Amino acid sequence: MACGGFMSAPVCFIENDEKGQLCVRKEAKDILDGLNEPVVVVSVVGLYRTGKSYLMNRLAGQQSGFALGSTIESKTKGIWMWCVPHPNKEGHTLVLLDTEGLGDVEKGDEKHDTWIFCLAVLLSSSLVYNSLGVIDNTALEKLHYVTELTENIRVKAEVGQHEDESADFIRVFPSFVWAVRDFTLQLKKGDKPITSDDYLEGALELKQGSSPQTVQYNLPRSCLRNFFAVRKCFVFPRPASMESMWIMEELTEKELESKFLEQANTFCHYIYNNSKTKTVSGGRTITGTALGNLAEVYVEAIRSGNVPCLENAVVSLAKIQNVRAVEEALQLYVTELFNLVQLPMNPEELSKIHTVAEKKAVEVFISVSFNDNDQIYQKELMGKIYDEYQQMCQQNYDASRMQCEEVLHDVFDTLEKGISDRSYLKPGGSQKYIDMLRQLSEEYRARTDSQIMSEAVLSKFLKTKEDIGNMILQADQSLNAAEQEKEGTIQISCTLLYHSIN
Repeated sequence: MACGGFMSAPVCFIENDEKGQLCVRKEAKDILDGLNEPVVVVSVVGLYRTGKSYLMNRLAGQQSGFALGSTIESKTKGIWMWCVPHPNKEGHTLVLLDTEGLGDVEKGDEKHDTWIFCLAVLLSSSLVYNSLGVIDNTALEKLHYVTELTENIRVKAEVGQHEDESADFIRVFPSFVWAVRDFTLQLKKGDKPITSDDYLEGALELKQGSSPQTVQYNLPRSCLRNFFAVRKCFVFPRPASMESMWIMEELTEKELESKFLEQANTFCHYIYNNSKTKTVSGGRTITGTALGNLAEVYVEAIRSGNVPCLENAVVSLAKIQNVRAVEEALQLYVTELFNLVQLPMNPEELSKIHTVAEKKAVEVFISVSFNDNDQIYQKELMGKIYDEYQQMCQQNYDASRMQCEEVLHDVFDTLEKGISDRSYLKPGGSQKYIDMLRQLSEEYRARTDSQIMSEAVLSKFLKTKEDIGNMILQADQSLNAAEQEKEGTIQISCTLLYHSIN
């Protein structure tokens, strides 16, 4: 990764594992997990050895990156990914996906090609189809993958018996850009000049009739017209001489044909300005994190032998995202409390820290969560935050109690020694005991004035001393009675002696 969290070079995103099944590479998934901002996803598909990767390098603003190759061997395997800052949309990431060339004779697996094409469609904001030469019937027949989309992609989880789901594709499919490479024709219809878009739309015109040949002719054209609402075409002249084509990565802009360079720049500006932020059904914006999760959901469906379903994918994505949103938000809340709380503390201060931390946690949840329309996961988060807060309050009580008990033992040590020494078991000892309790209680309160458990700890302590106090009082009363009896006896003796003398 380059500075700023973006990639200095592409990485493999989706590949075949040792069993020949598609899988999402952990390295790419980890990169996407770190991208919490919205993404604009541009995929390029096309037959192998048609120069797809060069256009993607141009979009990345780099001379090289995605492997170009210089032989008849297909260079890109699986789907490769390059995340770069979006040049026109602040706070967005441009995710470039370069796909394995379709129709590689060495691979010989047409179903694999179909799934690569489907994944490019499902994951993209804009789908670039790259081909060589001209847009004619042969070129459209090679794009037969588009005619298989209704068999390999579903929009709804349940489709009625007579419901044509293909009508829903136009709402959720990406924009379609046809890039025609090494174009040598003049853009004219008759004697009138036409645009490259006119050229594409002319090639997509349908024939009248219902013969098998006409139906077959119209099929790819109808699919492109019906599935992709936004269509654009760019025609590129050959970029350099035949000899120089083998070293495209080494050529400087001055060594490229000016008309090719002009068209390449126009193509890039169009993609930058017109490719929309990736969304799913319901118009929910997709972040890098969500894109990685979405890819895993689609790939898992394919691995399981199922047809990828957009509606099911959104449900699965929502669960994945929202579970993560709860975890991240709760972790932030707990971290905030850990960093700011110093037990024991004033309950009002603890409450203020809780309120601020809770607000931050909810903000994180909202930024990460997805489609939590019924607030099921947000309520789960609030419940867990409440439990954490209650635990922290209990810890605050416990910490305050321990600190108060330490002060109490220190302050009332004099009293305990007096009890042990029987200092209060003498006439007037009860009052002395009461006075000492009052004096030490005031000292204790002064030292624990800010503690929430101050009075509770003192009250419990004084409760334990009630029996001792009563015993001292009883002893005091007994001693006073004996003293009074003794004094009475002496007084009687003195009176008798007085009378005997007189």
